[in-house]
Amino acid sequence: MSIKAEAEKRNHRKLGAELELFMFREEAPGMPFYLPKGMQVRNILENLWKQKHHKAGYHEVKTPIMMKQALWEQSGHWDHYHENMYFSKVDEHDYAIKPMSCPGAVLIYSSKRRSYRELPLRYAELGLVHRHELSGSLNGLLRVRSFTQDDAHLFVREDQIKEEAAKVLELVHEFYSLFGFEYKVELSTRPEEFMGSEETWNLAEASLESVLQERGIPFEINSGDGAFYGPKIDFHITDSLGRSWQCGTVQLDFQMPEQFGCQYIGEDNLAHRPIMIHRAIYGSIERFLAILIEHYAGDFPFWLSPVQAMVLPVSEAHIGYALEVKARLEEAGCRIDIDSRAEKLGLKIREAELQKVPYMIIIGEKEIEQGGAALRKKGAGNLGVLHLQELLDRFRDEDRPGGK
Repeated sequence: MSIKAEAEKRNHRKLGAELELFMFREEAPGMPFYLPKGMQVRNILENLWKQKHHKAGYHEVKTPIMMKQALWEQSGHWDHYHENMYFSKVDEHDYAIKPMSCPGAVLIYSSKRRSYRELPLRYAELGLVHRHELSGSLNGLLRVRSFTQDDAHLFVREDQIKEEAAKVLELVHEFYSLFGFEYKVELSTRPEEFMGSEETWNLAEASLESVLQERGIPFEINSGDGAFYGPKIDFHITDSLGRSWQCGTVQLDFQMPEQFGCQYIGEDNLAHRPIMIHRAIYGSIERFLAILIEHYAGDFPFWLSPVQAMVLPVSEAHIGYALEVKARLEEAGCRIDIDSRAEKLGLKIREAELQKVPYMIIIGEKEIEQGGAALRKKGAGNLGVLHLQELLDRFRDEDRPGGK
């Protein structure tokens, strides 16, 4: 099969509909509706993100979706991003719906007096943002108008830049490894339109380049593609078809703390300006989910599957015990569904496999007598009758990020 044909077979819009993960409607162009199974996968991604960030010393925050226009003028987004923003008027005041979460993080930082002892201060936010993309450029979950960025904003001293950037690189590598992704790195430098001085930009670019070199990470220079407020490191993951997708980013920003007058009191008891590191790992939940669907061809590993096992009673007489098995597995945290329709077992198995359910648990007379269940694995066939504890042990072993 050609790469083009294989890519079409893996098209996330097609699989998203077939597997009942998400949908789009004309009532909200470019704004996805998540269906129950899609929410299961999304929640797994978000919970994983929260756990890893808590462990890495981040504080989770949430900032408003809509804030006054003056804020966006102060941040520089009004001048540099105006055409991609949505606006509203409330109580005779002009507002903008946020296209990014960084100004909100700055307001949280500036809400109290800060000491050098508090830095680095790491804020993490799953921020819902809206951007006005042209209708012709919309493409399933890959390019939408409403999406959730896995943002983080770190406020650091100048002497902490390298160490904090290195920790971000480690976290990015840890995440991508869980999904089996290899990746390439680009250092994007000063664009034609930028904020701040060339001297500050040169310092920022040199800092990021030094971190990459010291960690022995190969990278290419992407000249002129930095953000308007600072240079950035971009991560391009490679999927199972060898296609490259830009996801994560680390951006060094000397400008926004200046624009908002951010300060901390140093060891010398004088006011100093922090530096801001913006970063994302998934890039956005929507885009990353689209890439995962195509990477796995919708055949998610067990730990990521919205339905991990389908219980299939052979006949109506076996439904009672099948429901007991389902309840036992759900109590242990497994994601289980049941097909109790009065259909032939072969049809139920074929439909479960079409829905790419990793396991089928078949319940008939023999299984009830033995107090167990017959296990069938998608693509591998029958695995024999197992006691419920054996089922639980098997599922627990596989239900971990990076598992099968």
